Amino acid sequence: MISSESNAQIKELVKLQKSARERRKKGLFVVEGIKLTKEAAAYGKLKKIYISEKMYSQSMDEEMGQLVRYGCEVVSDAVFRSISDTVTPQGVIGLAQIPVSSAEEIAEDERRSILLLDDLRDPGNLGTIIRTAEGAGMSGIILSRESVDVLNPKVVRATMGAIFRVPCFYAESLVEQIEALKEKDIPVYGTMMQGSRNYDSVDYTKGAGIVIGNEANGISKEVIGHLSGRVRIPMEGSLESLNAAVSAAILMYEIARQKRRR
Repeated sequence: MISSESNAQIKELVKLQKSARERRKKGLFVVEGIKLTKEAAAYGKLKKIYISEKMYSQSMDEEMGQLVRYGCEVVSDAVFRSISDTVTPQGVIGLAQIPVSSAEEIAEDERRSILLLDDLRDPGNLGTIIRTAEGAGMSGIILSRESVDVLNPKVVRATMGAIFRVPCFYAESLVEQIEALKEKDIPVYGTMMQGSRNYDSVDYTKGAGIVIGNEANGISKEVIGHLSGRVRIPMEGSLESLNAAVSAAILMYEIARQKRRR
């Protein structure tokens, strides 16, 4: 049993929880809880699991026993709390391989429905967006380099496992990706208050890219100049904008609705 925070494996887990650079360097990230650990195993990404002393002594049922074959370390409860990113740890942490996707994979998906995120910063928003993208049947998500890391622990938890099923790609230049989509006859629309058309008046059935901007500043001027069009979500009252994840969900499900009726 690991009972010291100075243990090399524990130190590495802490680094992976805190540092996007460390995650990229090692090609690994941390998943917390039985559900996410099982998801990592189901998609062939689970490398090892760490179980708290309490969980090991009380809950080693058949389901947990199947996970142990990936390699298991029992960790004292005190040390386990130090490697958990949650207030109330579930007692199971998995070490998983990072899923790898390409811009080509996303653009060539037959659904031709792509979400592009321009400097999105909030982990909760991104996690919710990834989860919603799966539900709406999107091809994948292309993010600017300045956006929050999809493997941030808070993002991973919020995806509820969709992190293993929704292709995500970080672009060196979001503008180049927009132009590449347009060359494939996939128009790219930006959600903006100054949008000239209501979001549900555009035909998305032949494919579309949707840009969601930064929570505070919206879509960057550079990206705006390369959009196929601007769309707005009409609102009552005195609201200036909607939450980024809510806006993304509205657009993604409009695309899904139109395709169902096609």
